[in-house]
Amino acid sequence: MAEASNSLFVETAIQAVSRELRTGVLPYQSLQTMLREKEIWATDAEITAAQLQPASLDLRLGPVAWRVRASFLPGPEATVLERVKELDGYAIDLTQGAVLEKGCVYVVPLLERLDLKSGIAGVSNPKSSTGRLDILTRMIADRSQVFDEVEPGYAGPLYAEITPRTFSIVVRQGSRLNQLRFRRGSPALAASELQRLHDAGDLVHLHGEPRPLRGKSVPVTIDLEGTTDDTLIGYRAKKHTDRIDVDKIGAYDAADFWDPIHRHRAPRLILDPDEFYILATREAVRVPPDYAAEMIPYETAVGEFRVHYAGFFDPGFGWDMSTGGSRAVLEVRSHEVPFMLEHGQTVAMLRYERMAMRPDKLYGQGIGSNYQNQGLKLAKQFA
Repeated sequence: MAEASNSLFVETAIQAVSRELRTGVLPYQSLQTMLREKEIWATDAEITAAQLQPASLDLRLGPVAWRVRASFLPGPEATVLERVKELDGYAIDLTQGAVLEKGCVYVVPLLERLDLKSGIAGVSNPKSSTGRLDILTRMIADRSQVFDEVEPGYAGPLYAEITPRTFSIVVRQGSRLNQLRFRRGSPALAASELQRLHDAGDLVHLHGEPRPLRGKSVPVTIDLEGTTDDTLIGYRAKKHTDRIDVDKIGAYDAADFWDPIHRHRAPRLILDPDEFYILATREAVRVPPDYAAEMIPYETAVGEFRVHYAGFFDPGFGWDMSTGGSRAVLEVRSHEVPFMLEHGQTVAMLRYERMAMRPDKLYGQGIGSNYQNQGLKLAKQFA
């Protein structure tokens, strides 16, 4: 009996290790393990439970920002701070809050630091509210040659490059503008697995019908009709407004910052290159609990414009279809020239990724998720 009991214990332990080492995006419970093992740690302040999302970690701004004259990547031979010094960065104290002016470039050290194991890599993206405020936010690591990525085994500090593009903003130490998710191996789905999810009706729906696949992605289209009861199809940002404190929730009147756009005659919209728009997809997006999703924000094959700066969807997003599901809100800018969008036009591609394990917590399940079951919705800072 003792030998059988020991064998069962060993088999259970092997299965647990096997699950822990599966490839894919790391879930909530794996992030907790990384915190305990100091693969993720913080200076000046402990990492809080509120920062942990189902498949990502919210990153916090540190106590100082440097205003620099240009965006940059440090390259393989330099640290971020060495480049900041070369650019004669001007220091701004964030401990009591400070204004970051639109059109300017700032570099801010983050409170979180990494000491990753060799098999774990990181990918960052802006949080949803950051994108909806048109704040270009990208993560930089020392000696990096690309934005928003950290290589397996990286050990060192992290930085945020911040450029408010439409509104000047108020931030402070602890403000959260971007998030970081971790991958072991490749999270990409095989075509057969994606097809199975599609056939089960677990991905993108339009009027209850699954949308067709295009290769290994699912296309989504633009809603420029509204409904028979409401002709509102989007918002255009006003050019001259007050600043926005990113940490204030429901504090601002949308009419002071946005002009509503209503359907008028034909369901189409001409994008002005100097304007920023909030629009929405026709489709409802579903992300099954064992998967995450990412919207490819710029696809030249569908037009010279960009949508969805904050392109990550946590496991469980839109999974509860009892209220009709969650449409994807799009942060839209045209590139270089005016561009005409028409109702039903494909505007982006949604790519699904495998989770290494199902998260202990899902998006929207009592964790303060702001955009579950959303329709056309502005950032959480607006009442």
